[in-house]
Amino acid sequence: MKKTSTRLADGRELIYYDLRDDTVRDAVDRRPLERTVTTSEVRRDPLLGDSVAVASHRQGRTYHPPADECPLCPSQGERLSEIPDSSYDVVVFENRFPSLAGDSGRCEVVCFTSDHNASFADLTEEQARLVLDAWTDRTSELSHLPSVEQVFCFENRGAEIGVTLGHPHGQIYAYPFTTPRTALMLRSLAAHKEATGGENLFDAVVDSELAGERVVLEGEHWVAFVPYAAHWPYEVHLYPKRRVPDLLGLDEEARTEFPQVYLELLRRFDRIFGEGEPPTPYIAAWHQAPFGQLEEFEGVSRDDFALHLELFTIRRTSGKLKFLAGSESGMNVFINDIRPEAAAQRLREVASS
Repeated sequence: MKKTSTRLADGRELIYYDLRDDTVRDAVDRRPLERTVTTSEVRRDPLLGDSVAVASHRQGRTYHPPADECPLCPSQGERLSEIPDSSYDVVVFENRFPSLAGDSGRCEVVCFTSDHNASFADLTEEQARLVLDAWTDRTSELSHLPSVEQVFCFENRGAEIGVTLGHPHGQIYAYPFTTPRTALMLRSLAAHKEATGGENLFDAVVDSELAGERVVLEGEHWVAFVPYAAHWPYEVHLYPKRRVPDLLGLDEEARTEFPQVYLELLRRFDRIFGEGEPPTPYIAAWHQAPFGQLEEFEGVSRDDFALHLELFTIRRTSGKLKFLAGSESGMNVFINDIRPEAAAQRLREVASS
């Protein structure tokens, strides 16, 4: 992997990740852009104890542009985009309309391929490995920023999810705090460790699922399963079998096998609802241990956390979405329309050819 860092016309950082070491990236951003002005701030809710990012400047962000005006495609001739070069393998750049900025963190866009009509599932194993390496590199770099406590790599796919740019891409949020979902995991982890005399809760969950009926895919170094208490109609958790706290902890064997397992999983997601159905909308979310101090979670260290990816869709059946209505949105109590065991069986049945 070759990494080349440059700057866009408004000062934002852009990084090329290339498969070939002899690739030269010297294209200049020719757009007449002024410096980006953001109004991001983080406000803490005194009753719930969580944080809300307020980013009113995002109202003006790019919204469903036609394909020939996509800002994530390479620049071609006089059609200038966020990527100055005429081609790329993987690109990461600072979001022009960030939810988090400055002392409130940082937001980046990850373009998986220059092919506007592709999806992550269309990537080759070599391309998917390059994305994994880019995620890992950005996790390392962002973790050293003084304002950053947790790094979150994720992909939103599909208009139903709220995606406003159709180009295959994901995002990275670098939060200035430990996210509420991670804090819940850490509290459960600490309580289980104390109650069992030191047993790791993540290890117990993975061991239990490996012995059960909800495993979807299993390799030598990774296992994917539908969790016992799945929140979403089709939800799969992907874990490395050797527990590590973050992407940086993966060894070469796990990195090599990841594209095989993950691409197969994504291709099965597109087959859930049968041939002829539109692509399955999904969210793919990497959960990594915070880089900040964990004193409030007594007895727990970063190494107790388990890196994993959670993949889920909001489509519950053909043509119907799962909406977060009263119970889910009002009280955070999910109601799942599909038994996790049935979801796992369906995902085993639709093995890609």
